[in-house]
Amino acid sequence: MTPPDEHPRTETATAPPPQCPAHAYGTGGVARLYGPAAEADPMGLYEQLRERYGAVAPVLLHGDLPAWLVLGYRENLDVMRTPSRFSRDSRNWRDMREGKLPPEHPLAPISTWQPICAFADGQVHERWRGAINDSIGRFDRRGMRRHITRFAGQLVDRFCTAGKADLVDDFAEHLPMLVMTQLLGMPEEYGPRLVKAARDMIKGTETAVSSNAYVQETLRKLVVRKRADPGPDFTSWLLEHPSELTDDEVQQHLRLVLIAAYETTANLIANTLRMVLTDPRCRANLAGGHMTLPDAVEQILWDEPPFTTILGRWATQDTELGGHKIKSGDPLVLGLAAANLDTAIRPDPTAPVHGNRSHLAFSGGAHECPGQDIGRAIADTGIEALLTRLPDIRLAVPEDELTWVSALMSRHLVELPVEFTPQQPQPMPVPELPAPAPAADAEEPVGSAADQEVPAPPAAERRSWWASLTRWLRRR
Repeated sequence: MTPPDEHPRTETATAPPPQCPAHAYGTGGVARLYGPAAEADPMGLYEQLRERYGAVAPVLLHGDLPAWLVLGYRENLDVMRTPSRFSRDSRNWRDMREGKLPPEHPLAPISTWQPICAFADGQVHERWRGAINDSIGRFDRRGMRRHITRFAGQLVDRFCTAGKADLVDDFAEHLPMLVMTQLLGMPEEYGPRLVKAARDMIKGTETAVSSNAYVQETLRKLVVRKRADPGPDFTSWLLEHPSELTDDEVQQHLRLVLIAAYETTANLIANTLRMVLTDPRCRANLAGGHMTLPDAVEQILWDEPPFTTILGRWATQDTELGGHKIKSGDPLVLGLAAANLDTAIRPDPTAPVHGNRSHLAFSGGAHECPGQDIGRAIADTGIEALLTRLPDIRLAVPEDELTWVSALMSRHLVELPVEFTPQQPQPMPVPELPAPAPAADAEEPVGSAADQEVPAPPAAERRSWWASLTRWLRRR
């Protein structure tokens, strides 16, 4: 593609430092979507581009590869819903075909074609996506929420006696991976390193390729183990699905689910917690009963979606979008955060959006995120467990001291320091006494003890989430 050459620049003898605004633009005055200038204020950049170009803007990706950033809500839906014009198959990317994205390129881990539904359209996509949907559908939602509550409690136990914590590093960054390793059938100890590797891949750093290699090897070993010894988990269900996915296809889909679910949910938890702790509208509505915690999660999905952008779609033909001529082979970046603030569909961004799920936080069309309800469950159940355990939790610094770090596809809080009255860790549940040995001719129960679902505690023993939240709000 050839972005308009509106602001020609002259070369200087001395290169400006990385933080200089000069680094915000490449040849022809086209804005870069990477680097310190773009990452300092991505939402501000999107609005500048919208004002200058309209619903679609020319931009540069890592290495100054040209692309189009889709800013309009309707234009994003057009791209998402017309795979005949805008394909998910990255092999259509002209620069990739010409060798401009070698394996060590920062975008290679998230853009190189792989045998997964995220890079396919049509019947191939339906086969792979069908296996994902069917396997996700087998999760026991009540059992999953018990896992979330248990892991959230374990995380709170690590810091509850201190009376202070960083809810990003101590809670939001770890809960999704703990839950996902459980759902995928992985040992819990894999979580901490996978957290680092997943975040590194999304950032597109110089070590993204090695982080991707670690994730791939971890998942390869998991697939081998589950092929030999299946269990009641997502990996085993993919392996036994009638679509007969190969081991490599299963491994690649596990990577897709793990990385996407981790990044989106960690950001969603951190952003929702910040809103609950700092936004007067949220506190008032929760206290008055007009906004539930799931409502708060949905508000964040409108205002601060976990993925700010998604690379990508690739034009299959010469076409037009938002008044711009798109060439065959051009990449398009979906501007999810920008689309959610498009005044064409949201003229007043301060108006409440309770019950409205028409945002694009989870993309749209045939490639809309299949695990979005799992992400919602991890966020609202985990936050509920946290606030129930620590009813007087409060922000430990002025709100204006909070900082964010951005990358091409995401923006997340660096820290969320809080204070609260120190609490004692919850005692571990006392195991039940073993049942009497069965008679010699009695039938063995199906499944091991580890496979049996632990019953939910009786209602009388459960603390009321609503009462706890109301008490917390009244203390503020």
